[in-house]
Formats: sequence, C-alpha cells, structure tokens
Amino acid sequence: MRLVQVLVPTGKRKTVLRTLDEEGVDYAVSEETSGRDFVAVVTFPVPKEAVEPVLERLREAGVERDAYTVVVSAETVASTRFDQLQEKYEEDEDNGDRISRDELASKADDLAPSLPTFVVMTVISAVVATAGLLLDSPAVVVGSMVIAPLVGPAMAASVGTVVDDDEMFVRGVRLQGFGGILAVGSAALFALVLKETGAVPLATPEVLAIPEVSERLSPDVLSLAIALGAGAAGAISLSSGVSTALVGVMIAAALVPPTAVVGIGIAWGTPESVVGSAILVLVNFLSVNFVAIAVLWQQGYRPERWFRQSKARRTTLFRIAALGVGLLVLSSFLGTVTYTTYRNSGFQADAEAAVQDVLDDTDARLLELDVRYDGGPLQEPSAVVVTVGYDPWGDPPQVQAELTERINAVAPDPLTPWAASEIDVEVRYVAVDS
Repeated sequence: MRLVQVLVPTGKRKTVLRTLDEEGVDYAVSEETSGRDFVAVVTFPVPKEAVEPVLERLREAGVERDAYTVVVSAETVASTRFDQLQEKYEEDEDNGDRISRDELASKADDLAPSLPTFVVMTVISAVVATAGLLLDSPAVVVGSMVIAPLVGPAMAASVGTVVDDDEMFVRGVRLQGFGGILAVGSAALFALVLKETGAVPLATPEVLAIPEVSERLSPDVLSLAIALGAGAAGAISLSSGVSTALVGVMIAAALVPPTAVVGIGIAWGTPESVVGSAILVLVNFLSVNFVAIAVLWQQGYRPERWFRQSKARRTTLFRIAALGVGLLVLSSFLGTVTYTTYRNSGFQADAEAAVQDVLDDTDARLLELDVRYDGGPLQEPSAVVVTVGYDPWGDPPQVQAELTERINAVAPDPLTPWAASEIDVEVRYVAVDS
C-alpha cells in the first residue's frame, strides 16, 4: 500500500475532494501556507495498484502534472473504506498488480547508481568473479554476483524506453556498455597479475580446463533461457514494487562470470578460446533488455502525455525489433554450439562402439576412451586416446591402424575450415591381470 501526498491548486479544492470521495478514498486535508498557488495538502492511503488511476483522476480534476506529489510505502492502514478500495482494485484486472508509472520511473532511476559507486562495485565484482573461477569455487562466483550493480542500468534503459524518458534510457545504455568493458578489463588485469606473479602457475590448457571456466567457453541455448528469464523477472519485480535484490543476483549470474572468463582468456593470451564467452556476454545483455522492455510494455506502461504515446510506441517497437535481430544473429551461434555438443556426444558413442567391435576379435578390452577437442568454442574433435587392457602374460594387440581407420570413419564432418582433417588416435596399453 502507498501513502500519497498532493498539493491542491487554488480553486480546485472542492473538485479534488469530490474526486477522492467518488473514488472511495479516505483522506486528510491540511492548509498550505507557503504563499504559493496552492491552498491545501491532501494526504490519503491507497493500494499500490490504485496510485496511477487515482492520480490520473486528480489530474483531470485540475492537479498539475508537475505539482508537488509524494508517494511512499505504508505498512498498515486500518480503515473500512481502504479495505473496500483494495478489494475493488484487486478485482480490477486492467491495472494488474503493478506500481504506478511515476513510482516505476523513480525506482528504476534509483537502481542505476552514481558513476563512482558503479565503477567500484563493478571492479570488485569482476575481481571476485575471476578469483572464484580460477579457484573453481562456485560459492565465490555467487558472491561476485551479489555485489554486481548490473540490474540497475538494464532496468533504467528498459523503463526509459517505455515511458519515453530518453535521458534515463541513454544513462542505462551507457552504464551497461561501460560496465561490460570495465568488468572485462578489470578481470583481465587481475588475472594477468596472478599469472605474472606466479600466484596461478598454470598453462593455458590447464586454466581453460578448470570446470568453472570450461563450462562457459561453449555456451548453448540454455544460456539464452537464463538471460531471458532474468530480464523478465527483473521487470516483473520492479513493476510489482518488490525487492529486486535477488533478481539482481540472477541477472548478474548471466553477466558477471562470462565477462570474467573473457578477461582470463585475454590475460593468458588466448582470446580466440573465449569467443564463446564474449558472445554469451553480448547475448545476455541483449536478452535482458529485450524481454524487460517487452514485459513493461505489455503491462501497460506508457508516457504520461497522450501525444507522446505514439512516439514511445514507435521507439519501443524499433528497439525491440533491433534487439530481436541482434539476438537472432548471436543466438545462431548458441544453436550451433548446442548442435555441436549433441553431435560430439553421438561421436563418442560411435567411437566406443567401433573400438569395442575391433577389440571383440582380441583378448583385450576397452578401459577408457577420451575424446579431446580443439580450443575453439565449437569444440571440434581433434584426438582420441584409447586405453586398452590386455593379459600381462601375452602381447598387446596391434590395433593402432585399425582403430585409427574405424574411428575416423565415424567422425563427424567438421563445421569449421580450421578443424583437423583427420583425428589423431593414440592407443595406450595397460596390463590387466584378470
């Protein structure tokens, strides 16, 4: 519920009070003695869903749009008329369970922090995320998400779009772009210091093989679902007036770890290996903004003045279309990665079957089959290591040539021109006393 305080212009007192009576609103009136063009201050409680419609009625009654108006949260209201008013707006599905346009804009503006605070929190978040990834610590990575100030700029850009506030929109976009670059730069610098000082004495393959890092090198379409869900949750939580803190963690989950992985790849001198993470960062930024704008527009948020609504509609549709095209282009990469993962899973099964077929004609047996992939985001198979167990009282079976031929026969066609033309097959023999 909300407590609203409004200044009543000279000559509009009776009209304003009559309007509140018609709406079934309890109110208190006090005299306004500042000597300006106002005669009274009216204070009244209303459900959060009723703020916008009641204020619209008051503006129709003569309260100026830029007049002094305060809306604050109220904990408890004991009033029979308020209970009736609340029931009325709970049954009214047109307005929905959402806060007023003015309150939405104010909350979105507050979520976008001042530049010094934004810079400090972004740098800290990126550094903590980088440390968590290199430590392979999910708890530390989650901690970096908690302190990331990324929900504010995304929501500011989305709200600025639907209410036609160009200043808020531009500020949100600038903070998002600057924040992404700052996070990557901070992660790269911190990772480079760790590498050069020997605090993390790992070679490039070992760093990229860290589970918390490797899982973000080749993102699939499920990553898109996470970002879309985060944007929708952010818009809904903001428009319903509930805390966006937990939703901010979800949005940060889609943005902070991939930017840290990009920084790690730059620090270890293999930017080509983290192309997938860089694309994931862009997809996540676009997804959060795309779905947040769509959700807020669908909830009915529009500019105050009717003559600006047509412009806002054109602007919103254009931005949704532009974000949608960008998402389609970049998501095609995620779709390709998903297909590659499915294809490689099938290749592993086919390779195991081929090896087993060859070994069936011998006394040896398959102990392990390890498929190795190149460092690119599309994960083309480049080598297969087959570990064969044999009787220590006999000689190891000579199956190198046949396994190489059979494994390459079931290998998938390469998706990239730089993929290896033939898969290297290494056979390792282990004496096994059966």
